[in-house]
Amino acid sequence: MEELLRIIEKNPKLPLEDLAAMLDQTPEETAKLLDEAEQKGYIRGYETLVDWEEAGINRVTAFIELHVTPRKSCGFDEIADDIAAFPEVDSVFLMSGTYDLMVMLNGKSFQDIALFVAKRLAPLDDVLSTSTSFLLRTYKRGGRLYQAQEIDERECTVL
Repeated sequence: MEELLRIIEKNPKLPLEDLAAMLDQTPEETAKLLDEAEQKGYIRGYETLVDWEEAGINRVTAFIELHVTPRKSCGFDEIADDIAAFPEVDSVFLMSGTYDLMVMLNGKSFQDIALFVAKRLAPLDDVLSTSTSFLLRTYKRGGRLYQAQEIDERECTVL
């Protein structure tokens, strides 16, 4: 199962026949294994990495560090669930270190994100403070390089 998950994490569009050959299985065995992985929740979905900048579509991504007060009954889980319920929120992570939760958010503009933080996120009772950082450029995501290889036009003189 682990090998299957590693392969499809890198290439979810791999044809079933190719995947089966890589696993030294029949396509039927591999299909059954995929179904089992989906039913058990090992596979949560299939993601396409889109380079929005290359597509010419304006999109702003922010990472918001949150300090929160954990709730006695459930710690950070309910707070994270409340934040994850906002449709604007892409991801929520429980972190160790200098802050408690990391929220990833996508918007059409810096102002959209700033207003979301100010009007919807910061006023939550359990949120003590926020710190927002904006994504400026993506170099690698999901194990894939984003920047086209630039041609090095420098000349080298050997003496």
